[in-house]
Amino acid sequence: MADVMSQEEIDRLLNQISSGEFDMEEVKNQPEKSVKNYDFARPAKFSKEHLRTLEIIFEHYCRLLSTDLPAYLRKTVSVEVMNSEVVIYSEFSNALSNPVLLGVVNFTPLKGNIIMEIGANIGYAIIDRLLGGEGNSLEKNRDFSEIELAILERIFNICVNLLREPWKNVVSINPRLERIETNSQFAQIISPSETIAIITINMQIGDVSGLMNICLPFTCLEPVMDKLNTKYWFSTMQEKDNYSYHEAIESLISRADVPVKALLGHSTITVADFATLQLGDIIKLDRRVEDELDIYVGDIRKFKALPGSFEDNYAVRITDIIREE
Repeated sequence: MADVMSQEEIDRLLNQISSGEFDMEEVKNQPEKSVKNYDFARPAKFSKEHLRTLEIIFEHYCRLLSTDLPAYLRKTVSVEVMNSEVVIYSEFSNALSNPVLLGVVNFTPLKGNIIMEIGANIGYAIIDRLLGGEGNSLEKNRDFSEIELAILERIFNICVNLLREPWKNVVSINPRLERIETNSQFAQIISPSETIAIITINMQIGDVSGLMNICLPFTCLEPVMDKLNTKYWFSTMQEKDNYSYHEAIESLISRADVPVKALLGHSTITVADFATLQLGDIIKLDRRVEDELDIYVGDIRKFKALPGSFEDNYAVRITDIIREE
């Protein structure tokens, strides 16, 4: 509550205005403070930074889907993130039309479940493709049979298992598909007034295009909300990627074959002498018997060594390492 001015303060202010010490025009020209409406029924629990980080995570997830699903469907699959938004769960569930494909996914070790919703036309196209068809959708939607749901469960499990890698920079999860629902009323995993983040993904299988919605409740992600920022995400990703990259390079280099040769010396002879060489002839080199040999790894002079033998084979014994840039 604002402070109440006394009569003395009011009189002083009026005197300043009348004398010109206080400029009313300057006060009028000052920009008004912008007031942002806040809906207490729908608190903003997900910031723009959180949504942007979730988009980055699921962009990685889309790349994995685009790579793995064609191996099972034997058809080109294009997947991309469309947008992200924050709504309450009742708005999401009321917007669903039956029949619908809702995969309830346990997000262990995080508490609670998430929902993976795939458009019915995409589901029909997947069933048609897995049963030997061209991958076409139905003109008129109908309920899914038990056999069709069993077929779709395989694809759902593939999609769920691919969630591990994109989320590993935030938290190591072990997602598990609990069940598939075709009626949105049976998938009330949280309170209707609970805030959720929805990641909308466009999926195209051949000529059939549809949407996949990932519903992420705030109660599920609350323990890792401080990690859902791009600064933390990129720093963690860079540390892990550099480590795995170095490991992969070292593993490949350790198995690489490189030629190693010992140079006994140099000599210069004429073409006529070379053409008339016979068994037992001697070629004089520019080194003495007691001199060290140059050992080359590839084309780089790397070691000094003395000649000898080992188990009836010619060999050299390293005497010095040449350390050059």
